[in-house]
Amino acid sequence: MKAARETFGKSERLYSNKIIKSLFEQGNIVHNSCFKVVWGIPSSPIPSPAQVAFSISKKGFRHAVTRNLLKRRIREAYRKNKHILYNYLETEHIEVAVVIILKGTEILDYFTLEKSIRDILKKLIYQIKENTKEC
Repeated sequence: MKAARETFGKSERLYSNKIIKSLFEQGNIVHNSCFKVVWGIPSSPIPSPAQVAFSISKKGFRHAVTRNLLKRRIREAYRKNKHILYNYLETEHIEVAVVIILKGTEILDYFTLEKSIRDILKKLIYQIKENTKEC
């Protein structure tokens, strides 16, 4: 049996200003110790089960080098663990748009970020289940 490739391609990146704007206006929010996640079900179809954008505050991390380091670490942690989210979304035939925002002002190591990403993805799945039951 072949394992699925752990990639993070262009079709999985959220770059549509229209979708991002609607997420921040009427999206749902999930928190944990490291991240705030704003998510929603887009009105138009998207090319993958989930489209994701990452955000790090310029106020919390003044230097672009530091912000880029953290974004690389978060993207890598997401790439390695997105199967948690994708397995659920594909079985339920749901598409979501997600913005992951780093909270705090300290530079976290990769393993802390990866553990936190796993935790937030599980919380996100739980909230998606609760939200889709209501509809």
